Amino acid sequence: MTQNLIQMIDHTLLKADATREEVLKMVEEAKQYSFASVCVNPTWVKTIAELLTDTPEVKVCTVIGFPLGASTTETKAFEANNAVENGAHEIDMVINIAALKDKQDDVVERDIRAVVEAANERALVKVIIETCLLTTEEKVRACKLAVRAGADFVKTSTGFSTGGATIEDIRLMRQTVGPDIGVKASGGVRSREDALAMVEAGATRIGASSGVSIAKGQQSFDNY
Repeated sequence: MTQNLIQMIDHTLLKADATREEVLKMVEEAKQYSFASVCVNPTWVKTIAELLTDTPEVKVCTVIGFPLGASTTETKAFEANNAVENGAHEIDMVINIAALKDKQDDVVERDIRAVVEAANERALVKVIIETCLLTTEEKVRACKLAVRAGADFVKTSTGFSTGGATIEDIRLMRQTVGPDIGVKASGGVRSREDALAMVEAGATRIGASSGVSIAKGQQSFDNY
C-alpha cells in the first residue's frame, strides 16, 4: 500500500517565492520517490517538463486561475493551452467560486468546459472547488458541474484559502461524482496517516508539499 500511496501524490510547490533551487530539489525528490506528478506554478512548467524528460512516469502538473478562480474564462483557457504547449500533462483549475454562490451554474460549467476544451485531451483537468468556502449543497453542485463539463477530477482545495481537505468532503465528493471520476485531496495532508485516511474516504490523488514526509512516514507542518 505504501508504494501505491506514494504514486498517488502530486508533489507540490506553489508558494510565490519558490526559488529555482527549491524547484530543482522537488524534481529530484519526485524522481526518487516516483510521485504521480510535480505540481508547480505555470512559470515553471517548461523547466519542469525538460527536467522530467527522462522520467515519463512523473507527470508535469500546473494550476490555472490560481488561487482565487476569479480570472475570466478566456484567460483560464489561454493559460491552460499555454501550459499544455509548455509541457503540462495535468491542469488543476479553480472554479469561479462567486458565480457558483450566485447560482450561475451555466457560468461555472462554461468556465470549466473552456479549460477542458483548451486541454483538448492532451492533459487531465482537475477542478478545484475550494470546499472551505462552500456549503454542502454548493459542494455537490460544483462537483456535478465539473463532471458535466468533462473534467477528469474534482479537487478539494487550493491550500491558500481558509481550510484544506477533510474526510467528510472527500466522502461527499466521491458519493457525488461516482466511481469513474478522480477525487483529489489537497491542503493540510501532512502525514502518511492523513493521506491514507483520504484514500480510504475515496481520494485517488493527494496534493501535498509534504510528499517526502508522507513517503518517509513522518509528520510535516507545511500548509499545502
